[in-house]
Amino acid sequence: MACFKMIAVLFARQDSRYKDLPGYDVYDISRDARNFNESYSVIAHPPCRAWGRLSHMANPRPDEKDLAWFALDKVRKNGGVLEHPKGSKLWKEASLPMPGEFPDEFGGFTILIDQYHFGHVARKWTHLYIVGIEPKDLPEIPIRGGQPWKTICGITGQPGRRCTQYEREYTPDDLIKFITKICEKINE
Repeated sequence: MACFKMIAVLFARQDSRYKDLPGYDVYDISRDARNFNESYSVIAHPPCRAWGRLSHMANPRPDEKDLAWFALDKVRKNGGVLEHPKGSKLWKEASLPMPGEFPDEFGGFTILIDQYHFGHVARKWTHLYIVGIEPKDLPEIPIRGGQPWKTICGITGQPGRRCTQYEREYTPDDLIKFITKICEKINE
Protein backbone atom coordinates (compact mmCIF):
# COMPACT_ATOMS: atom_id res chain seq x y z
CA MET A 1 0.00 0.00 0.00
CA ALA A 2 1.39 3.41 -1.00
CA CYS A 3 2.15 5.89 1.74
CA PHE A 4 0.29 9.19 1.40
CA LYS A 5 2.60 12.18 1.15
CA MET A 6 1.71 15.82 1.65
CA ILE A 7 2.10 18.31 -1.20
CA ALA A 8 3.13 21.88 -0.46
CA VAL A 9 1.39 24.74 -2.26
CA LEU A 10 3.56 27.84 -2.17
CA PHE A 11 2.30 31.38 -2.83
CA ALA A 12 -1.39 30.49 -2.93
CA ARG A 13 -4.12 33.12 -2.83
CA GLN A 14 -5.65 33.62 0.61
CA ASP A 15 -8.95 32.29 -0.75
CA SER A 16 -7.23 29.44 -2.60
CA ARG A 17 -9.23 26.38 -3.59
CA TYR A 18 -6.32 24.23 -2.37
CA LYS A 19 -7.35 25.09 1.20
CA ASP A 20 -10.68 23.31 0.69
CA LEU A 21 -9.01 20.06 -0.36
CA PRO A 22 -7.20 17.45 1.76
CA GLY A 23 -3.51 16.65 1.35
CA TYR A 24 -2.09 20.13 0.77
CA ASP A 25 0.15 22.17 3.04
CA VAL A 26 -0.87 25.63 1.79
CA TYR A 27 1.25 28.75 2.17
CA ASP A 28 -0.50 32.02 1.37
CA ILE A 29 0.75 35.56 2.05
CA SER A 30 -0.08 35.38 5.77
CA ARG A 31 1.71 32.05 6.21
CA ASP A 32 4.70 33.20 4.08
CA ALA A 33 6.02 30.45 1.82
CA ARG A 34 9.59 31.50 2.62
CA ASN A 35 9.06 29.63 5.93
CA PHE A 36 8.58 26.33 4.05
CA ASN A 37 11.49 23.97 4.74
CA GLU A 38 9.96 20.52 4.36
CA SER A 39 11.09 17.85 1.89
CA TYR A 40 7.83 16.96 0.11
CA SER A 41 6.95 17.97 -3.45
CA VAL A 42 5.91 21.51 -4.28
CA ILE A 43 3.28 23.25 -6.37
CA ALA A 44 4.48 26.83 -6.71
CA HIS A 45 2.40 29.79 -7.89
CA PRO A 46 4.81 32.69 -7.22
CA PRO A 47 3.54 36.20 -8.00
CA CYS A 48 4.11 37.01 -11.65
CA ARG A 49 3.52 40.74 -11.98
CA ALA A 50 7.24 41.54 -11.60
CA TRP A 51 8.02 38.97 -14.33
CA GLY A 52 5.22 39.44 -16.83
CA ARG A 53 4.97 41.19 -20.16
CA LEU A 54 3.50 44.23 -18.40
CA SER A 55 6.02 44.25 -15.54
CA HIS A 56 7.03 47.80 -16.50
CA MET A 57 3.50 48.88 -15.48
CA ALA A 58 3.32 46.74 -12.32
CA ASN A 59 3.92 47.88 -8.77
CA PRO A 60 5.25 44.78 -6.98
CA ARG A 61 6.62 44.75 -3.45
CA PRO A 62 10.41 45.30 -3.41
CA ASP A 63 11.05 41.62 -2.56
CA GLU A 64 8.35 40.14 -4.79
CA LYS A 65 10.56 39.21 -7.74
CA ASP A 66 12.74 37.13 -5.40
CA LEU A 67 9.78 34.90 -4.52
CA ALA A 68 9.99 33.22 -7.94
CA TRP A 69 13.66 32.40 -7.29
CA PHE A 70 12.70 30.88 -3.93
CA ALA A 71 9.94 28.83 -5.57
CA LEU A 72 12.27 27.65 -8.33
CA ASP A 73 14.82 26.51 -5.74
CA LYS A 74 12.19 24.51 -3.82
CA VAL A 75 10.83 22.86 -6.99
CA ARG A 76 14.37 21.88 -8.00
CA LYS A 77 15.24 20.51 -4.55
CA ASN A 78 11.95 18.76 -3.74
CA GLY A 79 10.44 18.06 -7.14
CA GLY A 80 7.22 19.61 -8.26
CA VAL A 81 5.71 22.21 -10.55
CA LEU A 82 6.27 25.94 -10.92
CA GLU A 83 3.43 27.75 -12.72
CA HIS A 84 3.87 31.13 -14.44
CA PRO A 85 2.35 32.90 -17.45
CA LYS A 86 3.66 32.08 -20.91
CA GLY A 87 5.26 35.52 -21.21
CA SER A 88 7.13 35.34 -17.89
CA LYS A 89 10.68 36.64 -18.09
CA LEU A 90 11.69 34.12 -15.42
CA TRP A 91 12.33 31.50 -18.12
CA LYS A 92 14.99 33.62 -19.80
CA GLU A 93 16.61 34.94 -16.59
CA ALA A 94 16.78 31.48 -14.98
CA SER A 95 17.74 29.72 -18.25
CA LEU A 96 14.76 27.41 -17.89
CA PRO A 97 14.11 25.09 -20.83
CA MET A 98 11.32 26.15 -23.16
CA PRO A 99 8.62 23.66 -24.21
CA GLY A 100 10.13 20.98 -26.47
CA GLU A 101 13.70 21.58 -25.29
CA PHE A 102 15.80 19.03 -23.45
CA PRO A 103 15.55 18.96 -19.65
CA ASP A 104 17.98 21.13 -17.68
CA GLU A 105 20.65 19.85 -15.27
CA PHE A 106 17.96 19.41 -12.59
CA GLY A 107 15.89 17.17 -14.88
CA GLY A 108 13.40 20.02 -15.23
CA PHE A 109 11.39 20.56 -18.38
CA THR A 110 8.63 22.95 -19.41
CA ILE A 111 5.24 22.41 -20.98
CA LEU A 112 2.83 25.01 -22.30
CA ILE A 113 -0.83 24.67 -21.41
CA ASP A 114 -3.95 26.75 -21.93
CA GLN A 115 -5.82 26.89 -18.63
CA TYR A 116 -9.08 27.16 -20.60
CA HIS A 117 -8.78 23.41 -21.26
CA PHE A 118 -8.71 22.86 -17.49
CA GLY A 119 -11.88 24.91 -16.83
CA HIS A 120 -10.66 28.53 -16.79
CA VAL A 121 -13.15 31.11 -18.06
CA ALA A 122 -10.57 32.61 -20.48
CA ARG A 123 -7.61 31.56 -22.57
CA LYS A 124 -4.69 31.66 -20.17
CA TRP A 125 -1.48 30.37 -21.70
CA THR A 126 0.76 29.09 -18.93
CA HIS A 127 4.20 27.54 -18.59
CA LEU A 128 4.65 24.67 -16.15
CA TYR A 129 8.25 23.94 -15.17
CA ILE A 130 8.35 20.37 -13.84
CA VAL A 131 11.08 18.55 -11.91
CA GLY A 132 10.89 14.95 -10.72
CA ILE A 133 9.28 13.05 -13.60
CA GLU A 134 10.01 12.59 -17.28
CA PRO A 135 7.81 14.14 -19.98
CA LYS A 136 6.54 10.68 -20.96
CA ASP A 137 5.06 10.33 -17.45
CA LEU A 138 2.81 13.40 -17.69
CA PRO A 139 -0.90 12.86 -17.13
CA GLU A 140 -3.11 13.37 -20.16
CA ILE A 141 -3.72 17.04 -20.98
CA PRO A 142 -7.44 17.65 -21.59
CA ILE A 143 -8.83 19.34 -24.67
CA ARG A 144 -11.96 21.44 -24.17
CA GLY A 145 -14.07 22.53 -27.11
CA GLY A 146 -15.89 25.78 -27.56
CA GLN A 147 -14.72 29.30 -26.94
CA PRO A 148 -14.04 31.07 -23.64
CA TRP A 149 -16.66 33.59 -22.54
CA LYS A 150 -14.14 35.93 -20.91
CA THR A 151 -10.74 37.40 -21.78
CA ILE A 152 -7.71 38.07 -19.61
CA CYS A 153 -6.99 41.48 -21.11
CA GLY A 154 -10.57 42.50 -21.92
CA ILE A 155 -9.92 43.78 -25.43
CA THR A 156 -13.22 42.64 -26.85
CA GLY A 157 -15.34 45.77 -26.98
CA GLN A 158 -17.93 43.90 -24.95
CA PRO A 159 -18.55 45.02 -21.35
CA GLY A 160 -18.43 42.24 -18.77
CA ARG A 161 -16.16 39.99 -20.80
CA ARG A 162 -12.93 40.97 -19.04
CA CYS A 163 -11.87 38.65 -16.22
CA THR A 164 -12.03 39.93 -12.68
CA GLN A 165 -8.79 39.84 -10.68
CA TYR A 166 -9.99 36.67 -8.96
CA GLU A 167 -10.77 35.04 -12.32
CA ARG A 168 -7.32 35.96 -13.65
CA GLU A 169 -5.58 34.48 -10.62
CA TYR A 170 -7.56 31.40 -9.57
CA THR A 171 -6.44 27.86 -10.40
CA PRO A 172 -9.20 25.73 -11.97
CA ASP A 173 -10.01 22.46 -10.18
CA ASP A 174 -8.99 20.35 -13.18
CA LEU A 175 -5.59 22.06 -13.27
CA ILE A 176 -5.19 21.40 -9.54
CA LYS A 177 -5.95 17.71 -10.24
CA PHE A 178 -3.46 17.62 -13.15
CA ILE A 179 -0.63 19.22 -11.16
CA THR A 180 -1.44 17.02 -8.17
CA LYS A 181 -1.12 13.89 -10.33
CA ILE A 182 2.35 15.09 -11.34
CA CYS A 183 3.34 15.56 -7.68
CA GLU A 184 1.91 12.17 -6.74
CA LYS A 185 4.12 10.54 -9.41
CA ILE A 186 7.10 12.44 -7.98
CA ASN A 187 6.24 11.18 -4.50
CA GLU A 188 6.01 7.50 -5.61
